[in-house]
Amino acid sequence: MSPRGHSWLLLIVLALAACATSSPPTIRPTVGPPALTLLISIDGFRADYLQRGQTPVIASLAADGARSRGMRPSFPSLTFPNHYTLVTGLRPDRSGVVDNNMEDPARPGVSFSMGNIEVSHDPFWWDQAEPLWVTAERAGIRTATMFWPGSDLAIRGVRPSDWKMYDKHFMADARVDQLLAWVDRPPAERARFATLYFDEVDTAGHSDGPESAGVNAALNRTDAAIGRLIEGLKARGLYETSNLVIVADHGMAATSADRVIYLDDLVPLRSVRAVGLGAIAAINPQPGHEAEVAKALLAPRPHLTCWRKQDIPARFHYGRNARVAAFVCLAQTGWVLGARGRPVNKGSHGFDPDDPTMAALFVAHGPAFRKGVVLPAFDNVDVYPLLAALVGVKPRPNDGRLADLAPALAR
Repeated sequence: MSPRGHSWLLLIVLALAACATSSPPTIRPTVGPPALTLLISIDGFRADYLQRGQTPVIASLAADGARSRGMRPSFPSLTFPNHYTLVTGLRPDRSGVVDNNMEDPARPGVSFSMGNIEVSHDPFWWDQAEPLWVTAERAGIRTATMFWPGSDLAIRGVRPSDWKMYDKHFMADARVDQLLAWVDRPPAERARFATLYFDEVDTAGHSDGPESAGVNAALNRTDAAIGRLIEGLKARGLYETSNLVIVADHGMAATSADRVIYLDDLVPLRSVRAVGLGAIAAINPQPGHEAEVAKALLAPRPHLTCWRKQDIPARFHYGRNARVAAFVCLAQTGWVLGARGRPVNKGSHGFDPDDPTMAALFVAHGPAFRKGVVLPAFDNVDVYPLLAALVGVKPRPNDGRLADLAPALAR
């Protein structure tokens, strides 16, 4: 085995040994030139999409590395909360990114949403947690983020060494080429941790439904982009020493205009402020209407369950953050809570993380991983301590367990 191979084994063994105690992992410096740890997200890649035959490159990485039967997203199974969980190891209730749409009592009258860049790029919404690239930069390790929620602003005063403002129209191949251009720098100036984000599979899942030809085509194109990345790493002599961790934030379930519960059938709209609607809904009562809204939302009904935030089931680890709405409603998988006049997608997410349709992709390949390992389902908070060990930084306090991924690691 090469010195580099020994260095990876030493790093992982030390991290695992530390995880067997109550203290966080202690990471030792690696031996030899630093390798690249690359975290790739394919938004909306449901775990069972891997068996569709549309992603031969990813399937080959899984066969030659490790994969999970289905990684459980954190609640709520939405895009921003789970992307931030993956890089902080904190469930949304602790990271502060509790929903794609949220409000904070400390900022009255201000609403955070994915599309409102003026608000969403305020560090106030992100500073409750520290993403891995901030920890790495503070440790003197260069990072590069080719898109990732939260990566195009300064969090706790720190940005990645290389980053790009999110642009949905920046296509998959261009994203790969930009990352490879950053990798072309001399070793001393090259990132040791990088992220890459693809969104086409999620977009197709929403517009066409998870079982559609549109999703299959998006899977194929995204897989080809990852193939382009691998060829680029091989051409630069970096592939054999790079660890690739490919994940999704959540899965996708079929939805339809025939399976909608309308909020105004439950409660007068003048009595509530709907922070977010869909598979999961966040609802605040207007002042003076608290009892009316509670009576309406908490009544038993088919296909929908609502809770006061303090009564959300413990298994969801949700409801203590000030940004969680006063009432949270969860639809039965395949149903949504909506408003009249709004279109209904053919696919959606946000449902119970234990539902198989919400299970997310996890594939890991590189010198740190054994070949042909299939892991049982695990929680996505476990990805963060794994990444910290691979990058070589001491993880921040988090909700994950590196020991859950131990069978996938090289010994």
